Amino acid sequence: MTISRTICLGFIAAIAGGALLLLMPFATSTGEWGSPLVALFTSTSAVCVTGLSVVDVSKYFSFWGELTVMLLAQLGGLGYMTLTTFLMILIGRKFDLQQRFAIQESFDHRFAQGSNNLIKSVIATTLIFEITGAIILFGVFVQDYPPIRALWYAVFHSISAFNNAGFSLFSDGLIGYQSSLPLNLAVSALIIFGGIGYQVIIEAYFWVVRKVKNSQRRFAFSLNLRVVVRVTIFLLLLGFFGILILEAQGNRALAQFSLQDRLLIAWFQSVTTRTAGFNTIDLNDLSSTSLVLVMLLMFIGASPSGTGGGIKTTTFAILANCTRSALRGQERVIIHGRCIPPQLILKAIAVVFGSVMTVISSVSLLVFLESGQETVALAFEAVSAFATVGLSLGITPELKPLSQLVLIVTMFIGRVGITILMAAIVGDPKPSLIKYPEENLLVG
Repeated sequence: MTISRTICLGFIAAIAGGALLLLMPFATSTGEWGSPLVALFTSTSAVCVTGLSVVDVSKYFSFWGELTVMLLAQLGGLGYMTLTTFLMILIGRKFDLQQRFAIQESFDHRFAQGSNNLIKSVIATTLIFEITGAIILFGVFVQDYPPIRALWYAVFHSISAFNNAGFSLFSDGLIGYQSSLPLNLAVSALIIFGGIGYQVIIEAYFWVVRKVKNSQRRFAFSLNLRVVVRVTIFLLLLGFFGILILEAQGNRALAQFSLQDRLLIAWFQSVTTRTAGFNTIDLNDLSSTSLVLVMLLMFIGASPSGTGGGIKTTTFAILANCTRSALRGQERVIIHGRCIPPQLILKAIAVVFGSVMTVISSVSLLVFLESGQETVALAFEAVSAFATVGLSLGITPELKPLSQLVLIVTMFIGRVGITILMAAIVGDPKPSLIKYPEENLLVG
């Protein structure tokens, strides 16, 4: 079995297992057997760390159902290959070459020589951020709920935020805490660090350690870290100022709030569009221009090896610099003094093209099936599903069963990735030994 098929089948198995658990009577608040479609949709949304839901999670599911959703989100965030690899470490099993390549493919990086240390670092990083987040959120929720319930809410939302899952146990999302500075900052930090990628976090950690030890050796940041950090900051500021400017005037969504609340809401919504799915304002109040901006940010998404989806920040950076090089008449794509290999450029183009076609196909099917819904709302739903964000204009529960199945497939494709899915279907790519003559073609 190919590596790509192993990863895809792993996610399918996790989704199927989660759906079976959510179908059980103990998982529903009524104690009766749940709806198969609701169970499948929720399980897919959790494993694919999306956050879209056809039911109110806090009302439809029991504590055990909520716990299942949380664990599925944790599983989906870490990734199937990460958890299975970690279990192999616990039982002392050695990695063969194929398993090491599977780890590489799952993280989209060449870590074949340090798989054990990598997985241990990922688990440790995850626990540190989630425990820290839970402690901060507990201090917020304990003011409104009994300690046990506040602790559960804190743990659930911390795990959901770091894994960019977007599930909330509040019917209105986090709108009730839109003015809470600790919650906004804590959830935002969890979303950013969860989506920025484990490689970046671990590399930054080693840089801090070297600084603390006053090491005289120069620390050279990788190109991946420099690109991810700069693009992430650019997108966060774009979303923040874009929403703030567009919605703070006239009778727009933020006009009624104080300056502090405007800043908090605009910042939070900019962060959460990076595949997290939480909201501190009703998205239906946003203008059409803001919704287009949100869809753009959702489509770009998080970073490689992070817990979010989208085409990724590095793909966006490669294509942006590719465009710049073409306009300048340069034959090579240079980023921060490094030449990008042609095969990486081709992969970025394939990812964007495949992603665009997936979203177009999903929107077309939804428009065909849902004649009574607005096209903008359906497009927003499709982009949110593909980018595994979970933001919605509130139409998810109203969609027909076939439309919900379309979103299930869209979420799965968005989570496993276009390149991995195509490799699983047609087989892993093989280099061609045939060279063809070159000929020019009119472009543009």
